[in-house]
Amino acid sequence: MSSLESTKQKKSGNTSPESSHQLIVNCCQRETCIATMEGGRLVEYRVEREERVVGSIFKGIVQNVLPGMDAAFVDIGLEKNAFLYVADILPEENSDASSSISLQKRSELRRRNIKDLLKPGQEIMVQVIKGPRGTKGARVTTRVNIPGRYVVLVPDGDHVAVSRNIESKLDRDKYKKIGEIIRPEGHGIIILAECEFATKQKLQAEMKFLKSTWNKVFEDSKKQKAPACIYRDQTLLYRTLREVFSDEVDKFIIDDPDEYEKVHLVANALSPGMKDKIYLYDKKIPIFDYYKIEKDLEHIMSNKIWLKSGAYLIIDEMEALTAIDVNTGKQIGSTSLSDTILRTNMEAADEISRQLRLRDMGGIIVIDFIDMDDADERKQLLEYFKSRLTGDKARTRVGKISSLGLLEITRKRTSESISEILMNTCTKCNGRGRVPSTETVALWIERDMHRLLHEEGDAFYVECNPEVLECFINSDYENVESLEHKFSRGIYLRANPDIQIQDYRIVTGFISEFDKKYLPYRRSQVIECYLKQIGTDTPQKLICWTSNGYCIELNEGYEYSGERVRVCLKDLRRSYAKAELLHPVNYDTDSDPSNNVLTM
Repeated sequence: MSSLESTKQKKSGNTSPESSHQLIVNCCQRETCIATMEGGRLVEYRVEREERVVGSIFKGIVQNVLPGMDAAFVDIGLEKNAFLYVADILPEENSDASSSISLQKRSELRRRNIKDLLKPGQEIMVQVIKGPRGTKGARVTTRVNIPGRYVVLVPDGDHVAVSRNIESKLDRDKYKKIGEIIRPEGHGIIILAECEFATKQKLQAEMKFLKSTWNKVFEDSKKQKAPACIYRDQTLLYRTLREVFSDEVDKFIIDDPDEYEKVHLVANALSPGMKDKIYLYDKKIPIFDYYKIEKDLEHIMSNKIWLKSGAYLIIDEMEALTAIDVNTGKQIGSTSLSDTILRTNMEAADEISRQLRLRDMGGIIVIDFIDMDDADERKQLLEYFKSRLTGDKARTRVGKISSLGLLEITRKRTSESISEILMNTCTKCNGRGRVPSTETVALWIERDMHRLLHEEGDAFYVECNPEVLECFINSDYENVESLEHKFSRGIYLRANPDIQIQDYRIVTGFISEFDKKYLPYRRSQVIECYLKQIGTDTPQKLICWTSNGYCIELNEGYEYSGERVRVCLKDLRRSYAKAELLHPVNYDTDSDPSNNVLTM
């Protein structure tokens, strides 16, 4: 028996969902999802589908300097230029971010003239502190730092700062002294709250690693031509291990053996005492189904949340702010009107605090509680709501409840909310509504095929919207082929323009049956097609569709995009074919109705 097999048997033996605080990790080829469960309830959900931008360090070029905004726009190689505010240009030189000296330093930075600091065409090193969102580009700073589990290295600093989460003055003084000992000369450090679980030797070892990382970043910045990324922060899984996996977590459960092994090794290096909390999930049921997480994920994409009492919330996320409305719904109470309103508002406050974390809502949030005439009851509700926010790691500022029942809060967020990741604006209502993104629906299809593996057959027939099918096409079909290998079943993907983005159909059957029904073509067959360009990164990639939604790809013919052409089929697969362009169709002399194609 291999070491991996023996480890699997040891680790997968106890994965009961009743544990009070769990991190559930679902890894697949295109997506990593991490769900945080507290007391059997889903309270946080994080998704990573692309490489992380926040925390990454870029060598950029100043494009515009705007004195009227005290800011500059910097080209860092992303789709939109990054925004650099004047106060974020120079590193702070203070030992405590909450001191009056700190505030004075920051006010001095704001008063500087940005034209004296930056010039168009100047190359600078910046770090992303807030990712692109909607029409806005990323926000960056020149205060570069390299984060670790226990400490953060500040290359341009010369001080020791202590996290505000360490409240005891004695502890703060103790960690400052330790920080002075381990601080590299010419650099600053920030001591994080997790350092209480580390020895001095561990802190020194981590500081040595962070210093070597910064040295490599600095050398790369000299070699690379701007704009370029010179340091990319770790993946979601390893950031979670670094920032979230603490003594409060009872279990860290991962469904991918390779990632489990890697995480186990990293945990052994960072905190050996924690590695026994890491478990490998190896049951046949998908991990999110086993822990009943999928049902909660459906609610994330709904703007209406029902409460146990019969009351409900309406959540409207907009670019400028998020509005949350509390309604009594079916809640009729049992004593008095004021008591019913207070109970409903308290229940709503509990669920709203959970939804803030679950959806990772940020910016300005306005909560419309049910009106309460009694000032004491409003105070009671406010204190209760604040108490429910204690588990939220994001910085939140809470105002006061007005006489109209309105409560304004701000919550810091560095990237898109979960609904923005999972959904797109609806094109049919001019953006007034939201629908699941094509990537989200493609992943739904993948998960539903996994759930149907118990049914008889050796193949899946999948019918979906053409835009969803293009998600598989854009990956050069590698995902389709890897899924066939993973499920040990043939996959027949077909496009249907008459169904909505979020709808699809999956049928199980046999390859022999599906080949006759859904693959009525032969090699070297000539058919007439309507060409369409897909993607922006590969302008020479063209596709067309047959009458039954079969996809055909061409590697040439960009100049004929939007026209009807004849192609010769060369390589036939279950979900697509590759073809060779012959020539455009002459509409005056050639139009064979028997070669009817599906025009997209």
